[in-house]
Amino acid sequence: MLEIERKFLVNSEAFKKEAIKETRIVQAYLNSHPERSVRIRIKGQKGVLTIKGKGNASGASRFEWEKEISLKDAEALLPLCEKGSIHKTRYEIIAGKHTFEVDEFYDDNAGLIIAEVELVSENEVFEKPNWLGEEVTGQKKYYNSQLVSNPFLDW
Repeated sequence: MLEIERKFLVNSEAFKKEAIKETRIVQAYLNSHPERSVRIRIKGQKGVLTIKGKGNASGASRFEWEKEISLKDAEALLPLCEKGSIHKTRYEIIAGKHTFEVDEFYDDNAGLIIAEVELVSENEVFEKPNWLGEEVTGQKKYYNSQLVSNPFLDW
């Protein structure tokens, strides 16, 4: 399955007033290799196993496979993960015909807020909310797998 998404920094907390849903997320990596990553995520009361491939030249497209697993299984797998984890709240906001997922990070990544929008093609036109800032699509330092080993507070 091909995932096409663009990432942006967020320039204000105005997005919170527009959120239709918010969910706490904890995630860690069984493998954070740049060619492929294997992630365990606890999203609310659900577990998710995700495998992501290497991105294309623009960084907007890459293979992604997800499978829901039990919360119990996710909790059992977390201790097997590489050192470090990501803690964040995900806000879902509808803008036009798209849903933006805005992640507000905590702990060593506190102060970082990133918005993502999934698209049908890399060139698809979409409505840009006024709180959307600089595009960071393809900048590896903003990948969650990189934020574990090189957190925002160390930049």
